[in-house]
Amino acid sequence: MTDHTMARPSHGPTEKMTLRTTLTSPFGRKVRIAAQVLGVSALIEVVPADTMDEGDSLRQQNPLGKMPCLLLGDGTAMYDSRVIIEYLESLVEQPSLTPSAGLERYQALTAASLCDGITDAALLMVYERRFRAPEQVSERWLAHQRGKVERALATMEQNPPDPTKTTIAAINLACALGYLDWRQPVEWRTTHPRLVEWLNRFSASEPAFRMTARPEEVDV
Repeated sequence: MTDHTMARPSHGPTEKMTLRTTLTSPFGRKVRIAAQVLGVSALIEVVPADTMDEGDSLRQQNPLGKMPCLLLGDGTAMYDSRVIIEYLESLVEQPSLTPSAGLERYQALTAASLCDGITDAALLMVYERRFRAPEQVSERWLAHQRGKVERALATMEQNPPDPTKTTIAAINLACALGYLDWRQPVEWRTTHPRLVEWLNRFSASEPAFRMTARPEEVDV
């Protein structure tokens, strides 16, 4: 089993970078996993962000006020998670998360986007209940987002990525499923046994996934 954290970037900046995120953000988790797998985690300091705090400097770093946001040593800001991971891959001579060219690259990016869509829709379901009074919650909106999650899960159930290889699609899928387990906007485990098995195998294969678990999950 490879210890990704011991590697170092072969070229690119060597100064510290700052990652604005929480340890519970599924999109921030994607970046933290990628950084460990690529061997650049030693260059990144995680600084908590609060998207709801008007005084948080995140809103100046990313005008959208969203996380994750990566800050380079000179103050250059990068967002969102897809851009940040692509940048981190550019720092190493042999990027391993995404194919470099050809149809295979775009198929991988499409699968990764589908998995991100699961997380996006799940977040919207969580926010619908969190930020609205019970009588204002739209069941139609929840059903619309639930349909996205269920269709995407069904697609991934038929053709999941290799659980023994840490690719961009695998990272995105694992983080999406981890978020569904935590917030439970939909119940997915009883209807998608192949994905349950996939997540178990990926978690066993990739230490970075276990190492980036939200704090209350660590050692559980």
